[in-house]
Amino acid sequence: MDIAAASASTSYDTTTQHHHLSGGIRDFYKDRSVFITGATGFMGKVLVEKLLRSCTHIKNVYVLMRPKSGHEVRRRLDDLLNAKVFDCLKRELPDALNKLQPICGDITQQGLGISAADEKTLVENVSIVFHSAATVKFDEGLKRSIEMNVQGTRRLVNLCHKMKHLVALIHVSTAYCNCNREEIDEVVYPMSTSPLKIIEAMEWMDDDLISAITPQLLGDRPNTYTYTKALAESILLDECGSLPDRKSVV
Repeated sequence: MDIAAASASTSYDTTTQHHHLSGGIRDFYKDRSVFITGATGFMGKVLVEKLLRSCTHIKNVYVLMRPKSGHEVRRRLDDLLNAKVFDCLKRELPDALNKLQPICGDITQQGLGISAADEKTLVENVSIVFHSAATVKFDEGLKRSIEMNVQGTRRLVNLCHKMKHLVALIHVSTAYCNCNREEIDEVVYPMSTSPLKIIEAMEWMDDDLISAITPQLLGDRPNTYTYTKALAESILLDECGSLPDRKSVV
């Protein structure tokens, strides 16, 4: 079981205590800081809670959040912590919540929309990155899906290359990337078109043209979600270089 899976698979019965997570995993996170995108999603909430409750010596958990509906990120963090999954943590380890730090940003913006000061904090302190942010809508328009699932991943990789203490980059992917195959091996399959060429095309094509070519680009994949998540895996393969990355499949 990889780190991402271990963080997300344990039952959330209120009787579960942090010693149920193996010592090796807890030791891995000891005195290290984590950066998470997609923390407000279902998988993200589970991951944040599990890390704070089971890895009691974790240093800080930074979560990327964008202002929404006029609410600042601190308000959005409060809303996140109102989720029922955090009830056990609030009762048993309330001080652990002080380790949770919001980072204002947006994966659709250049440089993830992060301020220079916040980027400096992440670059100098983060050791583990979980990339879970994505649009999971099957019927999302191709341009929007490319922007979030492919460009967002690329922007995160660029940030990771700057991190001074990075030991793990975990990208949350999906088995549906290869739903067009009858058999799937643990490999990243090559795409028929370069992800970078697709990104460039989205920048100059108008909406009508994008809609017209979408079926041709998708090929035998059923929707933009599976297509762009596959493109994201190709981006990781092409641009991670020496980064210690792992793909965790959901």
